[in-house]
Amino acid sequence: MSRKRLEKMKSAVSDIFELPKEIMLNLPKISMIGNNQMLVENHKGVIEYTPQRIRVNSSIGVIRIQGSEMNLKNIAADDIMIIGEIKIIEFI
Repeated sequence: MSRKRLEKMKSAVSDIFELPKEIMLNLPKISMIGNNQMLVENHKGVIEYTPQRIRVNSSIGVIRIQGSEMNLKNIAADDIMIIGEIKIIEFI
């Protein structure tokens, strides 16, 4: 079975049973409070970390966060809390 077809089947099962897609498809989930707090769930590790730029690996590619005075407040196996002034979020 092709990867694309498997992803479509997982998405359909998720819809039928009303399960969260981020869990079924292992997608990252991003939650923000204003522009100064960001939670990234289902990550695959931190690639780069500076006060101006943080890059996080995920199943869909790299998530690049740019801003100022940013810090990693909490790093766990499945989520990362970023605080500081967040200006740009990019999916690379």
